[in-house]
Amino acid sequence: MNVVIGIDVGGSTTKIVGYQADGTLIAMGKVEAADPLTSAYGALGKFINENNLALTDVCQIILTGVGASLFTKDVYGIPTRTVNEFEAIGLGGLALSGKKEGLIVSMGTGTAFVRAGQDGSVHIGGSGVGGGTVLGLCSKLCGATSFRTVVEMSRGGQLGRVDLNIEDISKGVIATLPPDTTASNFGKMADGATAQDITLGILNMTFQTIGMMAVFACRNDKVKDVILTGTLTQVPYAKHVFEALQKMHKVNFIIPPNAIYATATGAALSYITATQKE
Repeated sequence: MNVVIGIDVGGSTTKIVGYQADGTLIAMGKVEAADPLTSAYGALGKFINENNLALTDVCQIILTGVGASLFTKDVYGIPTRTVNEFEAIGLGGLALSGKKEGLIVSMGTGTAFVRAGQDGSVHIGGSGVGGGTVLGLCSKLCGATSFRTVVEMSRGGQLGRVDLNIEDISKGVIATLPPDTTASNFGKMADGATAQDITLGILNMTFQTIGMMAVFACRNDKVKDVILTGTLTQVPYAKHVFEALQKMHKVNFIIPPNAIYATATGAALSYITATQKE
């Protein structure tokens, strides 16, 4: 069996995707560890064990992500190479969404914006606002140190206690802005605001910031499909924010299945696609 494995090596979480050489998906998975090397080797070992493979079944490993540069030799003697993370983001986002072109937004610790299409992938910019922002603020302000806790706490929150909306400052009708549009994130902060309210406010601010950056990027381009990938796509509240932005700005936000594995998927497909062209 000729198996091609793509590995997105993060700081503590590593995603892994395996394909047969003909492009047939085998499986996807992830592993968390204290450092990138441990995480990547653990992901590979777990993947091989869970899918009843042997090391000899793997013909190629493609690494990408912030931790990929730590690998200076083949992994377990298997041919190993790296691919540019932005190329992997673009390829993976298009593959998972079934789109031929689009703006791929990778929401990890920070956020990367990649314009992808038939001519390749181009990194058009990024933001330091992302999952790291959520965990950092929620940890200090609300005592939530994991995404699971953040999600659970946010379910009991009320944005009206922390965010200032258009209807709070204007009694008139603004044609392009619904009354519940955010005028200022954390611009209200009522005395009775709870940790749950603040947690929800942090999520709302993060997703609105990322979403509006995508909207602005699309205004300078013909593409209107924004494909959302990365860890933050697993936060249920994300869908609510992006649906609201979609209605307001006529941009098509898409969260494809297995969105957290987009970069690892793109890494594997970069090799398979190049091989098929030879």
